Amino acid sequence: MPNWLKDAVFYEIYPQTFCDSNGDGIGDINGIISKLDYVQSLGCNAIWLNPVYDSPFMDAGYDVRNYYQVAERYGTNEDLKRLFEIAHEKGIRILLDLVPGHTSDQNEWFLKSKQAEKNEFSGRYIWTDCVWEAPPQYRLLCGITPRDGNYMVNYFSSQPALNYGFNKITHPSWQKKTDDPDCIATVEALKDIMRFWLKMGCDGFRVDMADSLVKGEDGEKPETCKIWKNVRAMLDKEFPEAAIISEWCNPKVSINAGFHSDFYLDHDNNGYRILFREKDGKTGECKAVFGKNGKGDITKFLDEYLDDLKGTKGKGYISFITCNHDMPRVTAYLDKQAIKLVNAFIFTMPGVPFLYYGDEIGMRFMDGLTSKEGGFSRTGTRTPMQWNGSVNCGFSSAPAEKLYLPVDTSENAVTVEKCEKDPDSILNTLRKVIDLRHSNEDLQSDGDFEVVYSEKNTYPFIFKRGNFIIAVNPTEKIQTAPFTYSGKTVFAIGSAEAKSSQLTMQPQSLVVMKL
Repeated sequence: MPNWLKDAVFYEIYPQTFCDSNGDGIGDINGIISKLDYVQSLGCNAIWLNPVYDSPFMDAGYDVRNYYQVAERYGTNEDLKRLFEIAHEKGIRILLDLVPGHTSDQNEWFLKSKQAEKNEFSGRYIWTDCVWEAPPQYRLLCGITPRDGNYMVNYFSSQPALNYGFNKITHPSWQKKTDDPDCIATVEALKDIMRFWLKMGCDGFRVDMADSLVKGEDGEKPETCKIWKNVRAMLDKEFPEAAIISEWCNPKVSINAGFHSDFYLDHDNNGYRILFREKDGKTGECKAVFGKNGKGDITKFLDEYLDDLKGTKGKGYISFITCNHDMPRVTAYLDKQAIKLVNAFIFTMPGVPFLYYGDEIGMRFMDGLTSKEGGFSRTGTRTPMQWNGSVNCGFSSAPAEKLYLPVDTSENAVTVEKCEKDPDSILNTLRKVIDLRHSNEDLQSDGDFEVVYSEKNTYPFIFKRGNFIIAVNPTEKIQTAPFTYSGKTVFAIGSAEAKSSQLTMQPQSLVVMKL
């Protein structure tokens, strides 16, 4: 386990909309380098960088044309190496985004695989035997290559699925077992890609769709887990300080498969959604725990979380995220005060937390934008970072019509510059929380977690982290709970009072007390 993860706080950067250094309307690596001091000022000591590889950008870079080359619009391999070096000088680690399940249909591997003549890449992707064979249970593209066969895609038509084999063989003439030489070659190619960037200076990888490698698997996906255990063994031997974090949302499985941490994601009826984004399916009424109407139920979250925490303790971490590039920003659900509470909660919980760019200032979700590079409903979460009051909110000097996506031009659009001047801003509140985390091991990744007070459909929620008690009342009403502890308040949003064996919390408040 890389020791640096114990106190890691990540900042997710979507490179095309973070900072444009050359005025072409698209963010780039040199722009990121210019903002490293800002990232450091947040208290973030690690960055997850969304894909920067060469790509035709049918899916915003998650369709990789060349795993070994930085996309020209972002800069060069040397620029990325310089980012690693300068970040390290500032004590900041960098994770690249690894896309192991598919490539672009313009990738050299696929261009060779689709040839009619057999070659070393013929089995790198999943093909049926002939163009007339298209089993309906699979997502296949038909009749568009010289090769007599149809190929499987993971989702978008431009993303052919790499061949790691099948767990259950239903079509033995073309489905391969995971120990087939072609499938082993795919795993070895993945490891070589990782070695290339780790030797250049990156500190590990966030792994896209980590559970999607072997086909025909359900449940705990044992064959996919074997692959990641293989990868982890390579890392432990050759790059022991490198971290891998999975997009899996099943920590007990993914961490036992070799990942150091796993994301809690916004999925139907899971704990993450219950906390921050739950809505009544018929009325649209907020039913999230952090909604101020008090309709949430913390016990629904805890039923899942405590089991996951027990199953991963001492093995790896659960990563809470403020948002990511695949979901609407939390401003689409909650008000400013609620978002401050959400952030304070996330950054005082165990595990390795992630802050999505712009969430620290409360950037809004810009609904209704035309899809860009496969963004569709996600596009409004990927708009340019809002730095200041200058042209294009300081993101780029390009004409507005040339920007990758439009900036928020509303009169009340938030910027870093505005938030810096406001002591009560989301930004300045968050900085205090992250600083508190860094200053106290009990509040870091490995610290203990104990529920002090949680009742079904009841507030507040109170939990203990070592020598700290954290209590939160997201509702718009005063709430009380039995409370026998005594301590000093070291951080507060709103206020609370403990006396006569009772804690009384003001509306939309959170307190951290040191015992």
